[in-house]
Amino acid sequence: MTAAKISLKEGHTRGIMFSIGVCTVVFFQTYIAAIFARYLSKHPEIIDILQKVALIIFILITVYYLLIAKSERKQQVEPKIRSKHSRFFHGILLSAINVFPIPYQAYMTITLASIGWLTFDQTSIISYVSGAAMGTFVMLYIYIFFFDKIKSKAFTSQKNMNYIIGGITGIISILTLVKIIKEF
Repeated sequence: MTAAKISLKEGHTRGIMFSIGVCTVVFFQTYIAAIFARYLSKHPEIIDILQKVALIIFILITVYYLLIAKSERKQQVEPKIRSKHSRFFHGILLSAINVFPIPYQAYMTITLASIGWLTFDQTSIISYVSGAAMGTFVMLYIYIFFFDKIKSKAFTSQKNMNYIIGGITGIISILTLVKIIKEF
């Protein structure tokens, strides 16, 4: 969403530079996650514990976005535009702070390995990591241009975005709970 906001306020080029910064960190986070997944695939008892922790985290995120997060109007401050690189580093910083992709990518890697679509050799891991980074860039690019088209619609309000995020995490919570219950 930040890429879309930057693009709307400062132009597409700055939004794309931000996205490239994000994808740089996503590449490394996904690589760490794949290495972690390789370890977890050899220790399935840890996966059960992580599923329960993930359920609690998703429930908390859902409650936050549906019930607690409020749409507060902040005073608009005119940004100082320095260089295209500042948005690149801004993307790196924000993406580095967000460590949520690491457990998500570890889960996805384990899932793909369990159905035989991924092996834990170096070529497969690098291919998966590169695909995740490129896929992230494509989605951010779509956000940038999609939100430019609907910027005047009520859909883009912060309150509606909170409900959408809360709904998505709620669905993930329910699916995770069902999976845990089936394992008992």
